[in-house]
Amino acid sequence: MSVSTQDVSATGTGPSTTEWGGANRSEMSPLRFLERSAAVFPDRAAILYGQRRHTYAEFADHVQRLARVLASKIKPGDRVAYLAPNIPEMLIAHYAVPLAGGVLVALNSRLAGPELVYILDHSGAKALYFDAEFRETVSAIIGQVPEVETVVEIADPEFGVTPGPVADAGIDGLVSYDDHMAAAEDLDPTPIPWTVDDENTIISINYTSGTTGKPKGVMYTHRGAYLNSFGETFHNQFTGSSRYLWTLPMFHCNGWCTPWAVTHAGATHVCLRAVRADAIWDAIDDLGVTHMCGAPTVCTTIVGSPRAHRLDRPLHITTAGAPPSPTVIGSLEAIGVTVVHVYGLTEVYGPYTICEYQDAWGALEPNDRAAKLSRQGVGMVQAETARVVVADQVPLVDVPADGETMGEIVLRGNNVMAGYFRDEEETRKAFAGGWFHTGDLGVMHPDGYIQLRDRAKDIIISGGENISTIEVEQALVSHDAVLDVAVIGVADEKWGERPRAYVLLQPGATLTAEELVEHGRRLLAGYKVPRDIVFAHDLPRTPTGKVLKGELREQARAE
Repeated sequence: MSVSTQDVSATGTGPSTTEWGGANRSEMSPLRFLERSAAVFPDRAAILYGQRRHTYAEFADHVQRLARVLASKIKPGDRVAYLAPNIPEMLIAHYAVPLAGGVLVALNSRLAGPELVYILDHSGAKALYFDAEFRETVSAIIGQVPEVETVVEIADPEFGVTPGPVADAGIDGLVSYDDHMAAAEDLDPTPIPWTVDDENTIISINYTSGTTGKPKGVMYTHRGAYLNSFGETFHNQFTGSSRYLWTLPMFHCNGWCTPWAVTHAGATHVCLRAVRADAIWDAIDDLGVTHMCGAPTVCTTIVGSPRAHRLDRPLHITTAGAPPSPTVIGSLEAIGVTVVHVYGLTEVYGPYTICEYQDAWGALEPNDRAAKLSRQGVGMVQAETARVVVADQVPLVDVPADGETMGEIVLRGNNVMAGYFRDEEETRKAFAGGWFHTGDLGVMHPDGYIQLRDRAKDIIISGGENISTIEVEQALVSHDAVLDVAVIGVADEKWGERPRAYVLLQPGATLTAEELVEHGRRLLAGYKVPRDIVFAHDLPRTPTGKVLKGELREQARAE
């Protein structure tokens, strides 16, 4: 049966798109997700936040009005920065900014003034929207970023600080969000099309944490965000009845693309201003939350809460940022939580691999099953197969798939960044050999699942032997009295380096260093076991829950 009115050439190329006026192609953009959900499910709950309730029709209308106002103030491609927690206005920005032709720059709300100045200056942001909680911070820095022409303050009557009139803020030209939105009444009410002319247009720039230097601006495209959102919807099993709790910061990899993915499914966003155990359990028990994402520290917060209890409905937690310990996974499973483990970086739109569950694992003992689930796994449906290659070698050569030989994890595909903004040299280095170099060390198992061993900078070399800090941490945290562990290498005259463990104990638990060392000896080779144990009250972390091992190393050097 013929499927074309024209012959296909010998090269396999069919008729060009332009021959049919574009009938067989449209540019990919996650803007389409909100357009569709608002048209198909206009009365369905789209956003829940405190006493606020927004349907999909209201969500789309708010986006359109904000986009019209913003489009009157920026040119296509201008950067628009947002400094806000996970409130509805931050979610709305993920649609309104690109709909207006802008590029969203979601700022880490825990950064200090000088760090914010650097990002605003480097990105060349033309507009800044900020939550009223950060008025003092913005007031102190706004004079250092003269390119920012539009400054808008968002007051949060639900839970946030609502200071006095904007005129008292000491910020020239500052307007309130309500007054800013009111300007839409004087503009052409014709809806802006939910489309882009080129799917490779930049939709957002996400700045890395900058733990090894100045933050780098990672560029996402409409195409990459669209495709990655499909992967998130599929692997998280989002449906129209899903209720997604915002425990993951939207400023982090655009919330792993879930502002778009949840909308794609026509599901409900449950916004959360601050991640606290009580607020999470309130949402689980009272709002019927079915899904959430976050670093292992979020998992620990949930299962370690006095309110933790066996669930009577399904709850899926997708975790990444650091390898979750089998102990934490087992504890969540025990109360009926399904844990999905993914791996990725800012440079790959968040998650890239997933630990796909195998039916045969159901017959394993709980600890053995949890160990399988703690691996980083295989490429997601929108991604390609990850590789583990010999570090610092081009052309790239894969290490043996023996689960033992370490190499660098490299990635490629549709959900790899377009590059670093205004940094061609770093982009060139990151893409050496035609793959993105993660800087993460891992192994490839015989079944094709990768497992992260360490960041290259975190590996400990003691007496010529490589020690994975992750392996040591997971062994120590399996002790019942241990809540969390961070392991670093410290200088040693004899061995070059030796491992030191910073340990947080479970509330009310007691444990001696000797008891923990003995526990480690039962699980690890002798040279891997830390004799240097520091019982701490807290660990320094990034806003996404990763332990700042660099700070711990600096403390150790200072000692």
